[in-house]
Amino acid sequence: MPRSPFAAGKRYDPRAMARQYVHLDSRTLAYFDSAPGDHEAPVLVLIHAFPLGAGMWEGQVKALPEGWRLIAPDLRGFGGSTIAEPDDNPSIDDYATDVIDMLHHLGIERPVVGGLSMGGYVAMAMLRRAPVIARGVILANTRAGADSSEGRANRRGMLAVLDREGASGVAREMMPKLLGTTTLDTRPDVEPFVRRLIKQQSPGAVRGAVQRMMSRPDSMSTIAALMVPTLIIAGDEDVLTPQDDAGKMAAALPMAELVVLPRTGHLSNLEQPQLFNDTLRAFLSRL
Repeated sequence: MPRSPFAAGKRYDPRAMARQYVHLDSRTLAYFDSAPGDHEAPVLVLIHAFPLGAGMWEGQVKALPEGWRLIAPDLRGFGGSTIAEPDDNPSIDDYATDVIDMLHHLGIERPVVGGLSMGGYVAMAMLRRAPVIARGVILANTRAGADSSEGRANRRGMLAVLDREGASGVAREMMPKLLGTTTLDTRPDVEPFVRRLIKQQSPGAVRGAVQRMMSRPDSMSTIAALMVPTLIIAGDEDVLTPQDDAGKMAAALPMAELVVLPRTGHLSNLEQPQLFNDTLRAFLSRL
């Protein structure tokens, strides 16, 4: 089985992913960039899952075809990004606007836009706000539908845990759902890495993300209108966004490719990095 690139003691190689900052009105957005200032390279933008941060994408640098550039932003309040004040009436579109504004600031047009879980919700919100922004789309371990009443109730429960125990409590509650049974049984390096990423996040960032996911609209009509190549990735052990959700999206998209990764839960890029990277590289190489 491929060894995780996030083994204990592994840290960012600054030559591979340089931390950068962009100031957007009243907020600062942090992002990792594999080729800062390269205005000629095709760009892949990857948006992180809840409740992690851009650090989850470190291992995807090695998936890039020759000449590509990877940009991975920390969403509002996560990692090195600030929370805009006031942060009233939170909407998933807030995240989408931040990433779109960052791309405009950097002079990047028509990137490939991708996200995992919550990152997929943000990617779909970007497409709703700017339908022609992307030359290709990657939706991993995510769904197009809005939260059900049960899903919203679960998120309210998560807010209660956050109030009582902070990010550590959120990590404890979510870990059995974030990682597949194979990973939990055979990959002891992954769980502590994910737990550390979660505990690094501020309660304000986590709360804002829960509120935004809870109120997000259905995006099926948005993705059904896509006329660009789209890669949909699912994990066969994902209990948060099962294969059926991926299948519904693939069936609605005119140019979709669905890949189901074996022995994989919700965080597919961390649980099966080699398979994820091979799939990502093959998709980008065709664009």
